[in-house]
Amino acid sequence: MSSLSVTSPNWNDIPQLSIMEDAQLTACDTVSLPTEHGELTISMLSNGVRFQIGTQRTFDYAMLKTSPQAQPITLESNQLTSTIISNRFRLELVHTPFSFKLFEGDNLIQASPNDGHFVRQYRLPPLAKVDEGWLMSFELNSSEPVYGLGEKWGKLDKRGQFIRSFNHDALGVNAEISYKNTPFAWSPQGWGLFVHTPAPVTHSVGYAPWSQRAYGLLVEDHALDLFLLKEEDGAGMLNAYTELTGKAPTPPDWSLGVILSKAYYQDVDELMATAKAVRAHKMPCDVITLDGRAWQDTDTRFAFEWDKTRYKDPAAVLQELKDMNFKICIWEYPMISVENPLFKELADKGWLIKDKRTGEAFQYDWDMSAFGEVLTPLPKSGILDFTHPEAYEFWRDSHKPLFDIGVDMIKADFGEQIEDENMLASNGESGAALHNVYTLLYNRCVYEAAKLYSKNGPFLFSRSSWIGSQCYPAQWGGDPQADWGGLAASLRGGISWGLSGAPFYATDVGGFYKDTRDAELFVRWIQASVFSAHMRLHGIGQREPWSYGAQAEQAANKALALRYKLLPYLKRTMLQATETALPVQRAMVLAFPEDKAAWHFEDQYMFGDDLLVVPCLQPGGKVEFYLPKGQWRMFEDERVFEGGQVHQLTLHLDQQAVFVKTDKRIPLGAVVEHTEQLENIENITSYWPSL
Repeated sequence: MSSLSVTSPNWNDIPQLSIMEDAQLTACDTVSLPTEHGELTISMLSNGVRFQIGTQRTFDYAMLKTSPQAQPITLESNQLTSTIISNRFRLELVHTPFSFKLFEGDNLIQASPNDGHFVRQYRLPPLAKVDEGWLMSFELNSSEPVYGLGEKWGKLDKRGQFIRSFNHDALGVNAEISYKNTPFAWSPQGWGLFVHTPAPVTHSVGYAPWSQRAYGLLVEDHALDLFLLKEEDGAGMLNAYTELTGKAPTPPDWSLGVILSKAYYQDVDELMATAKAVRAHKMPCDVITLDGRAWQDTDTRFAFEWDKTRYKDPAAVLQELKDMNFKICIWEYPMISVENPLFKELADKGWLIKDKRTGEAFQYDWDMSAFGEVLTPLPKSGILDFTHPEAYEFWRDSHKPLFDIGVDMIKADFGEQIEDENMLASNGESGAALHNVYTLLYNRCVYEAAKLYSKNGPFLFSRSSWIGSQCYPAQWGGDPQADWGGLAASLRGGISWGLSGAPFYATDVGGFYKDTRDAELFVRWIQASVFSAHMRLHGIGQREPWSYGAQAEQAANKALALRYKLLPYLKRTMLQATETALPVQRAMVLAFPEDKAAWHFEDQYMFGDDLLVVPCLQPGGKVEFYLPKGQWRMFEDERVFEGGQVHQLTLHLDQQAVFVKTDKRIPLGAVVEHTEQLENIENITSYWPSL
């Protein structure tokens, strides 16, 4: 074995894996191939093949919701090669060094990369054991695009990128690091890769320092469990991935309305004044949020307790909000201040992550460079251990009093702090091993609490996610700066997350930090977010439309009114997402798999089946966009545009570039200020265009 320098590896130092003896058919559906690093087990599936090698994990954390059934196979093997044949596929293996080719009939689906040179047959090892874990590589055709890999802020096509599936408190949307990751990628040419692991996975997707014509995977786990999937297109690939890892349930109707937030409403008076102003201004809105500092004492949080200096009777406060037809969202994170008596109580029970060095509860010190003027410094804290069954139950059931007094949804923040190798969970996992999957356990726990105790249907906002987190909707993109680049990157993050199996997403409308009170930016952000699964106005400073001036308020409220009129269409789209995993916001490559010209327009997207949305991402209202073949009608003003070409427009502040095929009609609902005014969110009052 060798250690791998991920930035500039010396492939000559990496020994390539070989099959040592003839392959053995250990069952009618499984092949075992002895290698110098243990048995490589291969199972043929109805839609691909599964490779497994190494000591299997003790804990899989229910990342797989279903275990796919292996298909009956036949095996032909000699000292040099093996061929595994199922009803649909043929897998050809070379023993020394190991390499493979997967066929469906005469169609080559995937293979070990053919990127050799004078020194060695394969530049990237087809399969190798390294100190960090396992390395496996795959062929990329010239200019072949690749999509997925979670919430990423840059280009949707990951070709040429070097990505690590590892959750970060990213503190923005400007780098490769992000809050939501999954080691699942796919190509429009009909194949996908999914690594079933809680461990970090590095993806060299045609990244030239490794190989510009290969996809290299470094899996930092003692076991490799990899699915190579075959589907016709992106829609099939998302369905296949979520058949393995779970589909997202449909969120409650009220969550489709506008969610208003701020970091933060300082006291009851400010909270109530804002709620009353929302109704006085006739701003459409369903939910108001009490962010972290709004309802908890920062020095002693988090402990499921209201700050008694500001909330002497929280139930009465929530009831007053409900009397104004608001649902209530409150913030949490899985950290307990060492200043709170709950820290010692949980530490004594062994319900907190421990420090390997001392055996005591680990005390997490925050990096204060991210705080100062922007955020309040946070106290040294313990971290709840969700691998401990009793700790899990305690955290879940501690939500009941909150739901009992009127809370409707939880904003489950953070979850990326399991980052120190000295951290130790009760199940024996180290911090490094638990890091990614910790957020899945956190999401699952809080969603279960909402499912058990919420009176209005389970729903949460989570920031950090891993494999399977789509089962606990929804997610929001964290902490963009309030500028045009922050808007564009936030939209790409949500669309990329949708290309990774998670259909429901929201951004921080207006940007989280560096607010310059840019009214045009705020309006354009609202307009784009009308066409997303969920919609939350949030940031440091006011996000109410009137705070940006009268013209901005008029344009924003026009967009928000449209949001509510589109609720029947959005509900239909969400039900479709639950069945198929098609996201609400769909990249052009997903919506138009036969139109390669459309794939390059990554800043525009489909909202459901029929609405093509072109966000305005620069001051001045100019947009450039591509319409696929056919005739398209501009939503609202009914101008007709010819497809199969690029167009340019300059939009007024209250205009949006949204298009519908001329043979489609969009169902519309009633104009309301909140969903309580609707008898049924699916009721259609009219169609656009009217006949």
